[in-house]
Amino acid sequence: MSVGTSSAPGAQDAGNPPAASRPPGDPAGLGIDPDQLPDGLVVADEQGRVICFNTAAERITTMRAQDALGQRLEKALPLEDLEGRRWWQLTDPYGGLAIRVGQPERNLLLPGGREVLVCARYVRTRPTGPLRRLVVTLRDTEARRRTERSHAELIATVAHELRSPLTSVKGFTATLLAKWERFTDDQKRLMLETVDADADRVTRLIAELLDISRIDSGRLEVRRQPVDIGVAVGRHIQAYVAAGQPADRFLLRVQQPLPDLWADPDKIDQVLSNLLENAVRHGEGTVTIDVTATASPREDEDTGTSVTVSDEGPGIPEESMNRVFTRFWRGSKRGGTGLGLYIVKGIVEAHGGTITVGRAPGAGAEFRFTLPVSAPAYLA
Repeated sequence: MSVGTSSAPGAQDAGNPPAASRPPGDPAGLGIDPDQLPDGLVVADEQGRVICFNTAAERITTMRAQDALGQRLEKALPLEDLEGRRWWQLTDPYGGLAIRVGQPERNLLLPGGREVLVCARYVRTRPTGPLRRLVVTLRDTEARRRTERSHAELIATVAHELRSPLTSVKGFTATLLAKWERFTDDQKRLMLETVDADADRVTRLIAELLDISRIDSGRLEVRRQPVDIGVAVGRHIQAYVAAGQPADRFLLRVQQPLPDLWADPDKIDQVLSNLLENAVRHGEGTVTIDVTATASPREDEDTGTSVTVSDEGPGIPEESMNRVFTRFWRGSKRGGTGLGLYIVKGIVEAHGGTITVGRAPGAGAEFRFTLPVSAPAYLA
């Protein structure tokens, strides 16, 4: 147990409930066991001596609770700000303004330079009265650092992907404007087609960035309409065949009857496009698409629709399976931002569905997503 004991200075001062009336493991009278809290908790009494130092605080500070209890707060928790100033001397919670109620969360440094997020609350018996308790919470910065690194990687990736098409667009347009009369009509057409394709690429990257923003913030909107999933898959296959892929590379199997599916047709097209593109680009052999009725991923519905896309390529290594739907995962070195499958997962889950990845019977990759029927209430 890593909380204060009755022998710690201030632990039995006037106003605290007697030890017998407190919950087990709660000598500071907090109403809960501090060791059950996910964040570090340090409590000092009105004399500035530590009476509570929970397990999370031990982990974050690497100081043992038995060494911290009874110590002056500035000794048990010697924090400094990012400019090297001693935090407790700077803020002076016991001798400073009596109208203060606490300190907002900020980055501070432990001995050795380890960064932690610290927030303090000043507990007084009455407004502007003397400080009764100083409650300090500690949080490790690693989770925030991971988020910041992820955002930085996203910005760097998108900036890198944007640079190439924008350079091409700028180069071709500048050349055409400066030397229009020197090029034949066929050369002009080729340059303009390249500019058009690169503009589409920029538009697609911006759309991906917006999708990620909406997924991360939980604001991805789903506009449900009736969707014939078999027809939607067939339309994507026809587009690949028209672009030069052999028709016999695709095998579409649609189980009938299928339940009526209500989903966002544009976003379902985005999911299908990404999964088929991955199978065509990174897989080999026949790309098989199975559309079947299945149990709904929602407990309040009986039926759903499942789409399985598989290929006969080398597949995805077992050790990479759990990273497929994360940002920046790439199955090969054939380009791409590595954001597509992350967006696919976000779209499927926004529909209340599920998506999985595994090994296909032919040893290739197999992606399977399942959507609930989600019929409007007036059709139920």
